[in-house]
Amino acid sequence: MRFLRAFISTGYKASSLRNPHFIFELQMEESLRRALAEKQSAVDSQGNTVRALKAAKASKIEVDAAIEVLNGLKLDKSTMEKQLQAAVGSDGAVNREAFRQGVVNTLERRLFYIPSFKIYRGVAGLFDYGPPGCAVKSNVLAFWRQHFVLEENMLEVDCPSVTPEVVLKASGHVDKFTDLMVKDEKTGTCFRADHLLKDYCNEKLQKDLGISSENAAELKHVLAILDDLSAEELGAKIKEYGITAPDTKNPLSDPYPFNLMFQTSIGPSGLSPGYMRPETAQGIFVNFKDLYYYNGNKLPFAAAQIGQAFRNEISPRQGLLRVREFTLAEIEHFVDPEDKSHPKYYEVAELEFLMFPREEQMSGQSAKKIQLGEAVSKGIVNNETLGYFIGRVYLFLTHLGIDKERLRFRQHLANEMAHYAADCWDAEIECSYGWIECVGIADRSAYDLRSHSEKSGVPLVAHEKFSEPREVEELVIAPVKKELGLAFKGSQKMVVEALEAMNEKEAMEMKASLEANGEVDFYVCTLGKNVVITKNMVAISKEKKKEHQRVFTPSVIEPSFGIGRIIYCLFEHSFYTRPSKAGDEQLNVFRFPPLVAPIKCTVFPLVQNQRYEEVAKVISKSLTAAGISHRIDITGTSIGKRYARTDELGVPFAITVDSPSSVTIRERDSKDQIRVNVEEAASVVRSVTDGQITWADVWSNFPHHSSGSVED
Repeated sequence: MRFLRAFISTGYKASSLRNPHFIFELQMEESLRRALAEKQSAVDSQGNTVRALKAAKASKIEVDAAIEVLNGLKLDKSTMEKQLQAAVGSDGAVNREAFRQGVVNTLERRLFYIPSFKIYRGVAGLFDYGPPGCAVKSNVLAFWRQHFVLEENMLEVDCPSVTPEVVLKASGHVDKFTDLMVKDEKTGTCFRADHLLKDYCNEKLQKDLGISSENAAELKHVLAILDDLSAEELGAKIKEYGITAPDTKNPLSDPYPFNLMFQTSIGPSGLSPGYMRPETAQGIFVNFKDLYYYNGNKLPFAAAQIGQAFRNEISPRQGLLRVREFTLAEIEHFVDPEDKSHPKYYEVAELEFLMFPREEQMSGQSAKKIQLGEAVSKGIVNNETLGYFIGRVYLFLTHLGIDKERLRFRQHLANEMAHYAADCWDAEIECSYGWIECVGIADRSAYDLRSHSEKSGVPLVAHEKFSEPREVEELVIAPVKKELGLAFKGSQKMVVEALEAMNEKEAMEMKASLEANGEVDFYVCTLGKNVVITKNMVAISKEKKKEHQRVFTPSVIEPSFGIGRIIYCLFEHSFYTRPSKAGDEQLNVFRFPPLVAPIKCTVFPLVQNQRYEEVAKVISKSLTAAGISHRIDITGTSIGKRYARTDELGVPFAITVDSPSSVTIRERDSKDQIRVNVEEAASVVRSVTDGQITWADVWSNFPHHSSGSVED
């Protein structure tokens, strides 16, 4: 435990303590590393003994005995290396990589998505969706609209992707939307500094089995605090470890901030700077006043937007998970900060799923199933509205086909939270890359509307009218700008803003100090220092007045969905292989629910026959009339191969025409088939794909069909 106490005392961030039995695994790895080091020492010592015996021309019996001991030690060392390899997870990494490659190869071969501008060797971080990929994406977005926009009567907007600089200056993106970058000092190639350090640490931990347990602990500590390292600290680690440019091995520059937004100019003069939006939310915030009016000046209400966002990633990787142009679906639910209850909260309160509160992360525990209502009642989740949207996000993702056991809601740690946020949770989905944040659900307080109010001068506020006037006591802070200007000159504006931003407690404490002492030290955050405020520089008082209404800035609950990330995780969760009937090959299958499947149904004439093809056309017309996406395949390929081709596209149902009057309907995953009349085929498929009935219902209500050797 001495090692563990030292390890944790170095500041190992709780977000790294997420695996089950983490402490046990640390102890095991430490023990194995120490044992391996001791075994290596024994091998070296015995090797020296063998060489000494040979140099002394000892008897063959003595030399052979020493060699036998040496070989035994080497065998023990090899066994320990395999155990350590398993403990650090490289075998799992190999398996994950092989699985991922199988998924990606299938996706690209079947044109779900491909690298953009492929004939010109592509551009990192840009991808094209092909026909089935477009269909999946369209289905996901259609369900998103149904599940959120229609269910909550949200106000949907569609704002421009090009955004004036002043908007993103107010939101903080111009100054703070950065990653730390380093350059190859000879070629100028750019890299994300934290990615290089992360890759180095992971590679050393997984491949260098000879490093000591102390060095391994240090590397894990670096991985844990990676997000918190300053540019100077990151640069120092890169130099300490001798990290160089990956391809050229050239030295790297010191890390420096790089703004991730694509900059542009609006109009031919170039005098109106703008950016491609990094998120869709700002378009909703700046339209709050009009949306509030459209909603009858009533709260709460929600606005939603689906659109493209752009981030100029330094070195994008991980396929669809980190790209330069992507689709976001964002909701801004505006609510009274004094009443964050939700009328439909009871609908989700009984849901139970994996949650990872910050306390469990800090104590090294793993995510566990918690009832949502319990989490809200205990204050683990800040309020009912935030809890309601967490529940709705859970239902959305699981209905899409995300595995419930590989979905968790992780609460942000204190050092991850924005200073203005009341609470924030990420819906994380486990895939071959690990746990990936796909949805953020945050209570952003009133920060965004206040920021745009201050910058634009337009009050973005809501009103609550009182049935009878109320007498209230109002804090009045009146800076004396003339005196402040004489004292602070160019810094006057920042001092005035800081004084006006004081809350009631701070203001009344200042008033008492000024009356007692005539002056007070006052910290101005924008100056980063204390200034002396004297009695003649500010007047602070409380005034009583009657109010007919309450004017306030609404809080906002924001669920933000990375659609590309959700779709990629859905691809992995839906993918599996199964042996062909002959058993000589593995066939790829996507088990998409009918809700998101790119094609709902295929129609196959069993053999090339004019009568069967005419029946197939009749069924096709019925499917079209029913709004069911489908495809007819009249190629002469065997029916088994046609089934395999559509299974690989994730098509849930196949209608096979083997008679002029009746057909079979095959379900993709069970491969079970039923027989129905030609006239019924389209309505049966529509009923299942619309979710009116299940395949189990169909299976119990229609005659079963045995395929025999049809799929061979």
